[in-house]
Amino acid sequence: MAENQILEMNQGGLGKIEIAPEVIEVIAGIAASEIKGVATMRGNVVSGVVERLGKKNHGKGIRVDLSDNQIIIDVYCVLNFGVSIPKVAQMMQENIRQALLNMTGLEADEVNIHVVNVNFDVEKNEQTTEE
Repeated sequence: MAENQILEMNQGGLGKIEIAPEVIEVIAGIAASEIKGVATMRGNVVSGVVERLGKKNHGKGIRVDLSDNQIIIDVYCVLNFGVSIPKVAQMMQENIRQALLNMTGLEADEVNIHVVNVNFDVEKNEQTTEE
């Protein structure tokens, strides 16, 4: 999902720090998944096969663009039925921005949330547990 770019940071005179876009993908993926109301992150065929083999792909559903000295993060997710989409999307944006700032000291210029589907299984599971 991420391009082959490395984000370089110069902090002090000790040397340089390089952060791969995959690191930003993982941070954003974990931060997005922490929000209540997010069912899953949307992945591709490869990430689905990898997860079936037992390895968790935390960068699934995240696209990072490091062009023009900007960090633009696109999040593709599936939300649970019945949640307020604007509220959940805003909480995801805030959580991703805060996690990225705390872990890397970087600020995202844009965090775009793309809701690609709604999960209706939540209501069925709640009805069976109530009976």
